[in-house]
Amino acid sequence: MADSKHFIAEIIDADIASGKWGPPGDASVVRTRFPPEPNGYLHVGHTKAIHLNFGLARTHGGQFILRFDDTNPEKEEREYVDSIKRDVQWLGADWDGPHGGGLYFASDYFQQMYDHAEELVRKGLAYVCELSAEEVSKRRGTPSTPATSPHRDRPADESLRLLHEMRDGKHAEGTLTLRARIDLASPNFNLRDPVMYRIVHQPHHNTGDRWHIYPMYDWAHGLEDSIEGVTHSLCTLEFENHRPLYDWFINAINQGRTADGSGEWGRRIHHSQQIEFAKLIPTYTVLAKRNLRKMVEDRVVHGWDDPRFPTIAGLRRRGVTPESLWAFTDDIGVTKFESRIDVGRLENAIREHLNKQAPRRIAVLRPLRVVIENFPEGQVEWMDLVNNPEDPSRATRRVPFSRELLIEADDFMEEPPKKFFRLSPGSEVRLRGAYWIRCIGLEKDPSGAPTLIRCTYDPQTRGGESPPDGRKVKATLHWLSAPHAAPAEVRLFDRLFSAEEPGERTGNYLDDLNTESLVALRGARVEPMLAEAPSPDEPAWPDGIRRFQFERLGYFCVDVPNWRAPEQVPTTSPASPLVFNRTVSLKDSWAKAAGKGA
Repeated sequence: MADSKHFIAEIIDADIASGKWGPPGDASVVRTRFPPEPNGYLHVGHTKAIHLNFGLARTHGGQFILRFDDTNPEKEEREYVDSIKRDVQWLGADWDGPHGGGLYFASDYFQQMYDHAEELVRKGLAYVCELSAEEVSKRRGTPSTPATSPHRDRPADESLRLLHEMRDGKHAEGTLTLRARIDLASPNFNLRDPVMYRIVHQPHHNTGDRWHIYPMYDWAHGLEDSIEGVTHSLCTLEFENHRPLYDWFINAINQGRTADGSGEWGRRIHHSQQIEFAKLIPTYTVLAKRNLRKMVEDRVVHGWDDPRFPTIAGLRRRGVTPESLWAFTDDIGVTKFESRIDVGRLENAIREHLNKQAPRRIAVLRPLRVVIENFPEGQVEWMDLVNNPEDPSRATRRVPFSRELLIEADDFMEEPPKKFFRLSPGSEVRLRGAYWIRCIGLEKDPSGAPTLIRCTYDPQTRGGESPPDGRKVKATLHWLSAPHAAPAEVRLFDRLFSAEEPGERTGNYLDDLNTESLVALRGARVEPMLAEAPSPDEPAWPDGIRRFQFERLGYFCVDVPNWRAPEQVPTTSPASPLVFNRTVSLKDSWAKAAGKGA
């Protein structure tokens, strides 16, 4: 994203050339920020804002700030602060590295914000109002009818006295607010004397019980950017109509101020430039934090890091890589037009990255026993299988082959339909990297389901090579040696919702939950080496999460619940149960189903 010349990059280039923020041509003055509210975990939609802000700072040699917009103690928690810091660092947007501008909290500026609020009261640009929230709403007026407030002309001294009392906790919640005196008839309702402070008798995670009033977002936003010297304040489109208010607040404070500080009110404060862009809204996804929180609290999912969840924590636990998220945001670009983005584009970005990086392994999810009648009992041969055909330097690994094997139950049919080229009575197939086998019989349980397949093998086909007589097969199956395979639980995660726009049909997004979003297979088997320490051919994933392609099945990772940092990722051992999460299937089955009208 940082390298593409989208409209924001073009604006920044023009500002650098003109010397708007410093000497002409000096790109290092660029200063961006990501300002999350710590009232929940970050989700996939935030990756666009993080990558955009960090990418622009990195490209220009500027600085990137992580700032917590913690102005609402009723919904914010330390858990969310910690999770956001982990997620931002995992994505690679470091606020403390070569392009880092620091870590800040809006609550660090509460005193400065309050001092500016008193200043606006003294300037006659703010007043204390006694209307309740309901009364303010009733008095907002219409596009042709101005709003009203009976306290708008309250003397500044009286407003200051009441503001001090609000600050000191002498009034009940909902009884008083501090409002800006702007324009009650403005066609932009955000300018109709908006609330700057409200009374909240609630401890704050950062400031404790010090404050009884807390700034509203619109009042705090511009001041936070100003204090931190942000040059380009990048926001999503819903804040476009708020920009005139942010500008008004900064301009109001700068009334009576001068560049050299000789003015009545001192030195002018910094005025950032706000630019809006379209947010990321993937299909088959719900991103509203209130809905995410409800699904966690109502146990629709198993916590904020449930691999079905669109949170960054959930995506990480599912095995998604930061690189694939970067590629996805690069792919969708930056525009001012709101639209839903096909989540298949994210899944394709994940496949593309993992295809290059993930070593190949074999897993059998629903095992069916195969006995090779003409293979010597007790004999074990070792087959050399390719680790990653995309990277020849990964070489091969050795996998045991014995008389008793496991194949996927779906790879056998007693009475196959046409074009079923896998194993069936009398048919012959290739076992990947091993031998050709032919089915000569089977055993079934009382219900008629196959329990054991009897086969023979052709010793002339070792390595899967074609025999000298020129026979051909149309199917290649994956397999495991039954005595050597390690038991594992494999969790087949899929999209949490079955509708492109959850809730569009009924008005309730929960009506569109995908009942097949999680299928847990506790009888699966995997290569024995997966129960051991990472092998030399495995890439050194920066986050410590082991990722693989299970041949013919998809991309999977070792489950790491409550991930914290690479050094804290537990080491898998044979004594602990192996759990694998499916990151994404090999192919987009949803697109195929949509093409069939399913």
